[in-house]
Amino acid sequence: MPIILYSITSEYYIMTDDICVKAQTISKASALVPLHRMKKFYMEAAAASNITILNHPVTFDPEASWLQFHLGINRYALYSRDDSSVDRLLRDMQTATVISADFTQDEKALKGACDCSQVVKPSGLHLKLALKLQDFGKAMFKPMRQERHEETPENFFYFVDFQRHNAEIAAFHLDRVLDFRRVPPVAGRFINVTGEILYITHNEELRSVFFNSPANNTCFFAKCLYVCKSEYAVCGHPDLLEGSMSAYLPGLSIAPRISIPNPWIRAYSFTGREEWEVNPLYCDNVKKLYPYNSGNRLLNIIDMAIFDFLTGNMDRHHYEIFTKFGDDGFLLHLDNARGFGRHSSDEMSILAPLTQCCMIKRSTLFRLKLLAKSEYRLSDVMRESLSRDPLSPVLTEDHLQALDRRLGHVLRTVGKCVKKLGEPQVVITDFVEAV
Repeated sequence: MPIILYSITSEYYIMTDDICVKAQTISKASALVPLHRMKKFYMEAAAASNITILNHPVTFDPEASWLQFHLGINRYALYSRDDSSVDRLLRDMQTATVISADFTQDEKALKGACDCSQVVKPSGLHLKLALKLQDFGKAMFKPMRQERHEETPENFFYFVDFQRHNAEIAAFHLDRVLDFRRVPPVAGRFINVTGEILYITHNEELRSVFFNSPANNTCFFAKCLYVCKSEYAVCGHPDLLEGSMSAYLPGLSIAPRISIPNPWIRAYSFTGREEWEVNPLYCDNVKKLYPYNSGNRLLNIIDMAIFDFLTGNMDRHHYEIFTKFGDDGFLLHLDNARGFGRHSSDEMSILAPLTQCCMIKRSTLFRLKLLAKSEYRLSDVMRESLSRDPLSPVLTEDHLQALDRRLGHVLRTVGKCVKKLGEPQVVITDFVEAV
């Protein structure tokens, strides 16, 4: 099995999960010791396996797109409208050399291999990998699990639905079109699962879940708590596999985040129901509670609900915020892979925060009305935006048309609220300071 040696020539770097910096204080001799030992280990392993060691030059560029993206994060959004680093980051995730592959923090936490306070317990339907790129950028790879034309069966519960790579891509573009800018950049890419995962990972457990299918395709499946069988594997054709590449946010040691339960969380059981599902006045109770009793938090929750309704994502059980920006910071719209599952129906319950609270940001309403006009129709803008992704067409025409239909539902809901309560009480000025 090929083993990759990462060589750094002429200059020496200290690399952590969060950032790579040039070492100014270590001597050349001290840096050579671990590199020499590592090379000797790999040479011996390669000789025993009769393989050739591949040599990837690794460089750190202070102008790297992933680093510029991190530096551009502010209290209002992940990036500004004119941030050129985002388009560069998309191109880099599509083309940059992958130098290592590993399980994500979620999978590692199950075995106590990382200090992860907030994780998702993976299943065989929840497969993702952390890929490190040649400039030390990192991306989360989610492989294709479902064909674009396939709809989620109507008898599936939302918490056992497939995670769709194209939903992650489309959600990033929709978030950008809506001018929220709260989804990290996502790009589509074809990955060679042999050369860009199997042969470069140092994780024996990850290697152990690879196998060749009867059709001689290279496949792998998830190491997880349940549904962890080869029947749920993903396979290349024979090695190429399409998937989404989602840019990592800064590490928690640099930019701490907290995960907060969504007030409109669903019951993750077959029979349970939450209070908001049976109490039409539920929002009145939410408005009395910190941090929803002042500032923008509740308005941001409603933004998120509109976003999820447009994508059809029922799986928004938590949201995350950067602690640095306090109560007035924006909400991160992460994990959108369970959107765009059904185009033939609209799940109106996702809009509960809007229908029950009858509030919306003025800027959000302005953008929604603009995207309802024939010259700026949401489906047309999305089609054009998605056409630039390597995996285009990312969404079927049915899903694009569903966006227009759902946008109509949102605007009619706002119209009913205005008719009932008056515009001043419904349409709220943005960025109200918390008290």
